[in-house]
Amino acid sequence: MDIRAMVMGVLFVLMWSSAFTSARIIVEHAPPLLSLSARFLISGVIAMGLAWALGQKLRLTRGQWKATLIFGVCQNALYLGLFFVAMQWIEASLASIIASTMPLMVGLFGWLVLGEKLRPLAIGGLILGVIGAGLIMGTRLSGGADLLGVAICILGTAALSVATLSARGASSGGNVLMVVGLQMLVGAVCLGVVSPFVETWQVSVDLSLILAFSYTVLIPGVAATFLWFVLVGRIGAVKAATFHFLNPFFGVLVAAVVLGEKVGPLDMLGVAIVAAGILAVQLSKQPAVVAAPLKTAGE
Repeated sequence: MDIRAMVMGVLFVLMWSSAFTSARIIVEHAPPLLSLSARFLISGVIAMGLAWALGQKLRLTRGQWKATLIFGVCQNALYLGLFFVAMQWIEASLASIIASTMPLMVGLFGWLVLGEKLRPLAIGGLILGVIGAGLIMGTRLSGGADLLGVAICILGTAALSVATLSARGASSGGNVLMVVGLQMLVGAVCLGVVSPFVETWQVSVDLSLILAFSYTVLIPGVAATFLWFVLVGRIGAVKAATFHFLNPFFGVLVAAVVLGEKVGPLDMLGVAIVAAGILAVQLSKQPAVVAAPLKTAGE
């Protein structure tokens, strides 16, 4: 992995993790699904406009169309839709920690459901992840965290796992920025149809909402999604997913700095354990490096 890929990975994690904090501000002032649908609509139009300006066209491969639809529904409509709803009741730091367990969930499902063999390092990582997540959940629930909000986030993380598996298919045929815009429009349509039936359209407009919404549209919305597709195309989905181990740290840090959310010693211990588990699971997926045989003198 080169330096450029490492910088891209860290920037993606920072932008992706900060979305929970801006989302928490948005849902305090506006309906979650309506806000998210509007965000996707604006972000999608911007991304597609930039794609046209760069000469990208709507000529996608069949695999790209399929993956784009799956990504748009699973990540945007289901994962982010459920998280936006849940963050009406739970803190941004807790939401970011739950979302960051996605690599653990992928590994666990593959092991239990698909019968995939796991290396000892991966098994150890899953055990660490469960311990760390359990520590955080126990601390937060005993402190009054909403159980329904936590359950909704876990369901959303499952949807994110499916979206992640489709990422390579969406980026493998080029036209990356066009794909980004299209999958956002898919999310906008899905949420826009559902919103009028499940929530009241009442918006309290102030400067914090305007700033949070604008930031969410441009940074986590367009920039982070585009960067993720480029990163996956550059180093592959497995190596790119390794950066997820940084998500718990950045998610908690941004929420603490911007929103003033309190983080206790047990929270930080749990975050460190979860991060270690995620890193172990992802490193276990790296191909083994076979050392070249040493040549003896005279060969």
